[in-house]
Formats: sequence, structure tokens, C-alpha cells
Amino acid sequence: MALEFYNTLTREKQAFEPVVPGHVGIYMCGPTVYSDPHLGHARGPVVFDVLRNWLEHEGFVVRLVTNVTDVGHLVDDADDGEDKLARRAQIERLEPMEVAEKYFWAYFEAMAAMRVRRPSIVPRASGHIIEQQELTQELVARGFAYEKDGSVYFDVSAWDEYGSLSGRDPAHQIEGTRTLVRSEKDDPRDFALWKHAEGGHIMRWPSPWGDGFPGWHIECSAMSTKYLGDEFDIHGGGLDLVFPHHEAELAQAQAAGKPFARVWLHWNMITLQGEKMAKSKGHFVTLADLFEAYDPLVIRFHLLRSHYRSTSDFSEEGIRSSAQGLKRLRETYKASRLDAPGAERDDRPFGEFRSRFAAAMNDDLNTPQAIAVLFDLAKAVNKELEDGAAGAYLLGAAAVLEELLGGVLGVPLEEQDASAAGRVLDGAMELLLEERQRSRDRRDFARADTLRDRLAELGVSLEDTAEGSRWRLE
Repeated sequence: MALEFYNTLTREKQAFEPVVPGHVGIYMCGPTVYSDPHLGHARGPVVFDVLRNWLEHEGFVVRLVTNVTDVGHLVDDADDGEDKLARRAQIERLEPMEVAEKYFWAYFEAMAAMRVRRPSIVPRASGHIIEQQELTQELVARGFAYEKDGSVYFDVSAWDEYGSLSGRDPAHQIEGTRTLVRSEKDDPRDFALWKHAEGGHIMRWPSPWGDGFPGWHIECSAMSTKYLGDEFDIHGGGLDLVFPHHEAELAQAQAAGKPFARVWLHWNMITLQGEKMAKSKGHFVTLADLFEAYDPLVIRFHLLRSHYRSTSDFSEEGIRSSAQGLKRLRETYKASRLDAPGAERDDRPFGEFRSRFAAAMNDDLNTPQAIAVLFDLAKAVNKELEDGAAGAYLLGAAAVLEELLGGVLGVPLEEQDASAAGRVLDGAMELLLEERQRSRDRRDFARADTLRDRLAELGVSLEDTAEGSRWRLE
């Protein structure tokens, strides 16, 4: 069957047709880097990593852009009040950009532990102030925004399509925030494109309207179109972002003359022991704490056992079930490899399983059904093992598991002692970085560059900072 997605904008499942044949541009709303990443941060990146894998498996060239919000996202998602990073900076007695760096790396290290590949581009809001100002100026020039006391607001009443994504009737909408109405606005529904910085506000930039900082919504419209074009294929985010964030994104982009995203994909929430996670109530769990108790790849596998548009519950019983299921698949793979030394692979018996897996993935990325196909495959293979299957058959089974579970779903089939492997890797990298620093101290920059380039060939990226060099796996 053809690839289909449920499009929030049209409220129906529809065949996917990219803007440019053979190429797919995806924008996924990323984290606001002001605190430790938690379980709620994991679902979207895992789902979109699998989406990217599947599209590439089907022959598409994919560009995945994930933003990082490091300015402009105020507490309670409001148009007024404290910046989340500035508040955390005061608590930790750090500069706001120190906070952003600290939690930026914490987020991507957690994603790497779950084998989520780095996006093609990771733009930061603070690095695209000019683009956000230019988009704001365009909206003012077109009559869809107005300035009041150094702040600029989008005029919701001037845009008839406002509400098309969320399905809300603009006539009955209240302000898209959870704070009291700002008297300087012409309409309580209007939202900030640019905010005037009061005297004590730390993060501020010069603008045509005076010193200030961008609103939350404008960053995504500016950065997505910068890297994917005025019209692109897929925009993703959590279901809680449909209104006001994505509604505002769509309105301001189209009001500026940009067709914007064709397909909107939204993943549902994660519940913890059956209850919605809430940081305000302390009912959440950080990924760092989870990784001490569970294999990060089991967490990834568990998240994929629920359809992305359904609620995913995280409980002791559920994670144990996922761990056992993944163990069965890995044991089947291992047995196939052990019992088939030197044989030539036979793929013919597995066409049905491949077709069923593809049908599930093409049906709005139905990963639970795709995993069910893999369990059926394992059951069939285990029966063949009992009956003394030929080596060629077993190698074919192993190849299917490598391709679909390891490649598409991104769950490695070779189990390893992650803690021991991690300690060895960390130690080896520390030695290499020390050797590179010694080369730099001796002004032997050619050797330092050679070490960096050789590490890059192995998929290790280095970043030199004032505090020393950092590394990450690409």
C-alpha cells in the first residue's frame, strides 16, 4: 500500500506526496533546554527517528530539522513573564547560555543512548534572531501585525484562517496563553512576535522596535522555512503543541506568504503509571534516572509498542513486558546466526513478513503492528529451528531482523553491557582528547587536526570550548 499519514490539518489519513519527488523535508519541534530531559522528551525523537529510517529505507533522501529553544519561551507558555532559561540561570547562578549548553548536551546525550540519530540540522532560536525579526517585519508590512510599546503582536482578527489546524472557532477563542490578558494588545487572542525587554531582562537584542527578544512561536516558522523552504513536507510535535504553538506557527507563516507544512504529525502524551506526567506536581521521571534502572534501548522498544497517536503508558509491568519481548527477538536472531555458519542466505521464505511489515509502517507509521509482524517471524523461525531448519533459511531470518528491527526500528540486535562499554568508550575518548590537547599545547596543530579528522571518520564529532573539548557520537 502507499505511504499514508494522519494529517492533523485535514483530520484524515491521506497518501503522502513530497513537495520534491524523492526528497522529504521534516521539521520537528525540539526541546526548551532549561532542565534535565525527562521521559516526555523521548517519544517524539524516537518516533521521528523511525519515520526517518523508514523513509530512507523506502529510498527517500531525508532532511530532518529539530530546533532548540534557548530564548523566548516564557514560563507557562505566556506572552509575558520570565524566560524559562533566565529563571533557571538565577536558580543555578549561571549565565543563561551556560544553562542552554548544559541541558542541550544532556538532551542529545540521552537521545544518543536510545540510538536516536542526530538531526540533519539543529538550529537554535538565539542563533536566528535576524530571521525572526525579518519575518516579523514582513507581517507588519502586510498588515497582519502591529507594534505596541516596543512589542509586536500578530493580529488574529486579520487572519481568517486562524483556527484551521486546531479546529477552534476564532470567534470563541480566548487568548492562547494561560495568563491574564495584556492590556496593550488590541485583542486578547493576539500573540507576541517580538517582546520588549524590561530593564532587568537578561536575554535581549536590538531591533527596529527597541531592545527585546523573540516570542516563542516565531522561531519555528522562521527556522523551518530557512532550512526546508517556504513549503515543506512534514511538521511534527506533541499533541499539546497543536494550540497555541502550531496554530500560531501556521498562521504567521501563511500570513507572510509561505505555504508552510503540508502534513502535520502529532504524537500523544506519555502517562506514568496511568497518570499524565506533570512537572508542576513532581509526577515525572528524568531520562538519567530511567537509564540507571533500564536499558535505554528497552525504553525505545517500549515506546514503539504503542502507536504514536495513542497514549503510551510507562509502568514497571509494561517495561518488563517490553524487555522480555525484545529479549525473545534477540535470542531468535542469535540462534539463527549460531546455527547457520558458512551458509548462503535464502530470502525467499520471508517475503510475506516483509510485505506485512511494510504495510504496517505505510499505514500511518503503525509500529505496534510492525513489531507484531516481527514476533510472528520469530515464532516461525523458532519452529523451524526445532525442526532442524537449513542454514540458508536461518541466515535469511537473521537478515530480516537486522534490516527491520535493527535498521528501521533502530533497536540493535546484539545485546551488550552498556555500562561497561560506556566506561571503556569514555576512558578511551578521554585519553585521545588528552593527547590532542598536548599536541595543541605543543602547537603541533597538524597532529591535533589529524586526530580530530580520524575521529570524525569513526562518527565522533568534537567541539572545542573554553572549558576544553567535548565529544559526541553522530
